[in-house]
Amino acid sequence: MLKKFINRYLPKHDEIRKQKALAVFGKFLYDPNLWCLNRRSASGAFAVGLFMAFVPLPSQMIMAAGLAILFSVNLPLSIALVWITNPITMPIIFYGTYKLGTCILNSAEHDFQFELTWDFLLNQMGQIAPPFLLGCLIFSVFFSLLGYFSVQAMWRYSVARSWKKRRFRLSKFKTKNNT
Repeated sequence: MLKKFINRYLPKHDEIRKQKALAVFGKFLYDPNLWCLNRRSASGAFAVGLFMAFVPLPSQMIMAAGLAILFSVNLPLSIALVWITNPITMPIIFYGTYKLGTCILNSAEHDFQFELTWDFLLNQMGQIAPPFLLGCLIFSVFFSLLGYFSVQAMWRYSVARSWKKRRFRLSKFKTKNNT
């Protein structure tokens, strides 16, 4: 059940192989383990994708693909999960990481207006970088572990439920044939 749900929303491997940004991985994209969907590959892909989602770099998808190849987990799922931090959710999530970092470091919050300029990067980013990066690291580790163990638990529950339904059908069939 869970496998069918995940497969419905994943991009197909032919589409991903055609991505020019992923051409750096070359023949590694042909590893069949990257395309299969089982409990190990799905939970590992959640860990990789959620970890990379909170890394504040523009190349999250490429890094998620590299880690998926390295750990031999589902590549499309790893890449898709990076999009949790998209242009709409990114300001909220990264502000939350900054707030968490300031709480943990017990530092004062700095008022800043984000600008994509060298002045902002050189002057203001130095003040907000330590709490921001610490918050990003904590979010990455926490949500990757949460995703990994949640998928493991849901997968086991789904398999146990399907086995229970199967046993029920078999017992119903046996009682019907015995009479």
